[in-house]
Amino acid sequence: MAKSFGALFLLALIVFSMLQTMGEAAKYRGKWNPKWNPKNYGPGSLKSSQCPKACDTRCGDTKYINACLLFCNKCCRKCLCVPPGYYGNKQVCSCYNNWKTKEGGPKCP
Repeated sequence: MAKSFGALFLLALIVFSMLQTMGEAAKYRGKWNPKWNPKNYGPGSLKSSQCPKACDTRCGDTKYINACLLFCNKCCRKCLCVPPGYYGNKQVCSCYNNWKTKEGGPKCP
């Protein structure tokens, strides 16, 4: 009896974990596309006045929104582009991707 209860509990735990993972993955469905056209996101694709809106989108899914917005807007004003999505995809905006801190880390979020 104890073995069957333990096996049932383990099975329920696995099913719950799978459902939780699927729910988290569904939040990001459709928000990333590996074929984003660099012409629409590359250097010079934005005007300075468009930076705040682009950075609001870029920083929309972070815990550190103030720091993200500060650096995103700084990078956008210099590069006139913001990569699509909440993170990654920096390859479509080379200036944004290549601007580094003194320590060699990424300057732009």
